[in-house]
Amino acid sequence: MELFERTEATRTGVGERALLVHIDLPDGAGREDLTEFHHLVSSSGVIPVIEVVSRRSRPDATLYVGSGKAEEIAVLVEEHEIDVVLFNHSLTPAQERNIERVVKTRVLDRTGLILDIFAQRARTHEGRLQVELAQLNHMQTRLIRGWTHLERQKGGIGLRGPGETQLETDRRLLRGRVSAIEARLKKVRSQRDQGRRARSRAETPLVSLVGYTNAGKSTLFNRLTDAEVYVADQLFATLDPTLRKVRIPGVGPTILADTVGFIRHLPHRLVQAFQATLEETLSASLLLHITDASAEDRAENIDAVDYVLEEIGADKVPVLHVFNKIDLLEAEPRIDRNDEGLAVRVWLSAETGAGIDLLHQAMAERIAADWVDRWIVLPASVAGQLRARLHEAGEVLAEQLADDGNLLLRVRLNRVHFLRLLREAQLDERDVFTESPEVAEDNLPSYNPEAFH
Repeated sequence: MELFERTEATRTGVGERALLVHIDLPDGAGREDLTEFHHLVSSSGVIPVIEVVSRRSRPDATLYVGSGKAEEIAVLVEEHEIDVVLFNHSLTPAQERNIERVVKTRVLDRTGLILDIFAQRARTHEGRLQVELAQLNHMQTRLIRGWTHLERQKGGIGLRGPGETQLETDRRLLRGRVSAIEARLKKVRSQRDQGRRARSRAETPLVSLVGYTNAGKSTLFNRLTDAEVYVADQLFATLDPTLRKVRIPGVGPTILADTVGFIRHLPHRLVQAFQATLEETLSASLLLHITDASAEDRAENIDAVDYVLEEIGADKVPVLHVFNKIDLLEAEPRIDRNDEGLAVRVWLSAETGAGIDLLHQAMAERIAADWVDRWIVLPASVAGQLRARLHEAGEVLAEQLADDGNLLLRVRLNRVHFLRLLREAQLDERDVFTESPEVAEDNLPSYNPEAFH
């Protein structure tokens, strides 16, 4: 048992006073991480007053902690004027009700705590809908017969027949609200599908940032996009998906998506509720899996993210691992490659910007697997307009003006987009490719930009 230091917030009565409960279980029996629990509690805004830690071989079926420990918690609740008891475990509805009867105060399990944090963080209409859906699904299993004084199942003339208890009314209202939210989220999903189809038609690559919560995704997102996404040293600081269009050197116009952070044993109903958000990862050209390189349990964090990606069906999307916060390790930025020379890991610091150039390089390598990287010759009649489109669509690495007025460009861009631009200019791929870059670079005169102004 640990008594937390009384802070100013505790003395002034700001926030709810919480008693924390953690049971040290064997691996495979619902074991949770205590340090992560502390992060969740601090992110929730409650005031941790006292912590109860004990060891069991398996959870008690009735009270999870056992009757003796439950009585001990009840004494501490009264002694320290506790408002809520937080469990670092998922409780069944029956266990939650039984413990509340013993301790005489509100009890919240790990899932309920995460849901409460989500409710605080959601800022957009869509995010609030997703949180409410998850909360309602969680609540449906925890409705109890607390309204029996309002039962309408009474005898007597004119009152016989099927009635409806308040519990049944609550359930019906809940089901109606759940159906309404699901319908609205279905519309949101349809709108997202339209956006994805539009991006697909434009052949704009989508790069989705995924990773364990508090790994630095939003900091990296801001670094890459010059955006101002909310960043905090908290779990689930980002809930609402954010999309930004940026130009990645060697890739061209690219859509970056910042997504909700994952966590070990992320409740399945949360994954379901945030399906519309997480679907951004399914259509991505590349996933940037952000990991806190300084975390002691980074291997477990990586496994937790991989598990959720598999659960939503995104485990087949190409992944580039990004090990962030190397400034805390005093390490140098670098790219790790596999046996085939493919970039698989980038070590960087989103906070300081060290290694961002290496990330750009690795992203270009991974995205540009089916890209054109050649010299092309454009007839003078279409050179001006098509040159502008090629600059807009991708990277024009070099350009030179030939003696006959034709324009020679060294281009590097998505092949599908390249062919579409040629078709719009009524050109064929075979007609525009020139000699090898070495020959072209040796024999062509330098480019005169004034010729196209």
